[in-house]
Amino acid sequence: MFENLQDRLGSVLKGLTGRGALSEADVAAALREVRRALLEADVALEVVRDFTAKVKEKAVGADVLKSIKPGQMVVKIVHDELVEMLGAEGVTIDLNAPSPVVIMMVGLQGSGKTTTTGKIAARLTNRDRKKVLMASLDTRRPAAQEQLKQIGEQTKVDTLPVIAGQDPVAIAKRAVQAAKLGGHDVVILDTAGRTHIDEPLMVEMAEIRKVSNPHEILLVADSLTGQDAVNLARNFDSRVGITGLVLTRMDGDGRGGAALSMRAVTGKPIKLIGTGEKMDALEEFHPKRIADRILGMGDIVSLVERAAETIDAEKAKAMAEKMAKGKFDLDDMAEQLKQMQNMGGMGGIMGMMPGMGGMKDKLAAAGMDDSVFKRQLAIISSMTKYERAHPDVLKNSRKKRIAAGSGTSAADINKLLKMHRQMADMMKAMGGKGKGKMKQMMSMLGGGGGMPGGLPGGMGGMPDLSKLDANQLAELQKQAGSLGGGLPSGGLPGLGGPKLPGLGGFGFGKGKK
Repeated sequence: MFENLQDRLGSVLKGLTGRGALSEADVAAALREVRRALLEADVALEVVRDFTAKVKEKAVGADVLKSIKPGQMVVKIVHDELVEMLGAEGVTIDLNAPSPVVIMMVGLQGSGKTTTTGKIAARLTNRDRKKVLMASLDTRRPAAQEQLKQIGEQTKVDTLPVIAGQDPVAIAKRAVQAAKLGGHDVVILDTAGRTHIDEPLMVEMAEIRKVSNPHEILLVADSLTGQDAVNLARNFDSRVGITGLVLTRMDGDGRGGAALSMRAVTGKPIKLIGTGEKMDALEEFHPKRIADRILGMGDIVSLVERAAETIDAEKAKAMAEKMAKGKFDLDDMAEQLKQMQNMGGMGGIMGMMPGMGGMKDKLAAAGMDDSVFKRQLAIISSMTKYERAHPDVLKNSRKKRIAAGSGTSAADINKLLKMHRQMADMMKAMGGKGKGKMKQMMSMLGGGGGMPGGLPGGMGGMPDLSKLDANQLAELQKQAGSLGGGLPSGGLPGLGGPKLPGLGGFGFGKGKK
């Protein structure tokens, strides 16, 4: 979502950090580029003006121009103001009210209200152990009520039975009553939308609010709509009164202006963001993490959280034990590839690692996109159980059969086997003489802390940049830069970077052989 903005701001701020001293003219020139980058990202003009004015006021102060690293102080100021624009702290859905807590979903047609209703209900049910009731108040859109019923069946969340001919206000009353009688903790009202804001819609929303007395009114907005989303938020807030925002399609290739503008314009927090079509593709909005990502500082905390949600702890522990013994077959390799896919693929992981954002483009240019994983998994799936456990038996006749079964070539199979050999050799080396090294690596990946064999624990979180002085910020950037050149020592097998088992090796970095 923020890739274009990240590239633009990154180049502007990199120019500043490379200088020994800054004049007011340098800062003014950089801020012109920052202003242009934000406007191109579809951030509202009033928000851009306010943002650049605040940055300039702090950036031309004597403390910055005379500091040891003035460029990095400007980066810190831009970071702090981005966080301020997005909301200083992340705010979650508030359930601190008598049961049943009523959540009212509002927004235009096509913004993703019904899907988001299902995602929130699934999240509250699975993560917070709440008993949830969903009710569709959309009597205009064909099959809208049936759609919510299907989502309820899919997520195993209760839905209000449909009674033909009832108007939205009557459905809202019935939903709240049914939730009380059924002992539900939360009731979510999925209201109707329009293709544009009109008076009848606003009157209907106001009536529903009056009879249901919602504790939360969440505006669902499509993050790809740019500045129109800002006007939408302003209108809904003035007429209905919203308590928070949910931005959908944050995984798209839009410019991200809506996310940067809506919080600043309405003063209401962005509570959740939709990052895909699946029912679990919903994340809490953390302003500091988003600011880190926009400025290319990575988002290790979110990466760790995603790992915790997607990596099976027992499988990871079993994998760590096998690695410690120096064992690593093709089934293990397939498991590693699947885990990477679940965490967002190579691009998703690289984008969250400090200093590694630029690697995504290099990997794509070398043809190393996530389709590589799919081909490799197809190859492994076309092998017999014996072949996966004993890859040495794969001779020409077997390779021809596997290539035909997976839609690949013998060359692709050879690349996969070479990559596996590199990883297996590394496991043996670590499992034999280097058990201490293996233990150290597992500790870094989280084996000693958070989750056995997974990412959490050892990687820690990003520091609070707002509390760093110039020297500390310089040290942080230095560390991020060292990550970009290749994590600690060694390299991803075949990628020329860090040799972390299962994260890699596609014959990239030292040239294809």
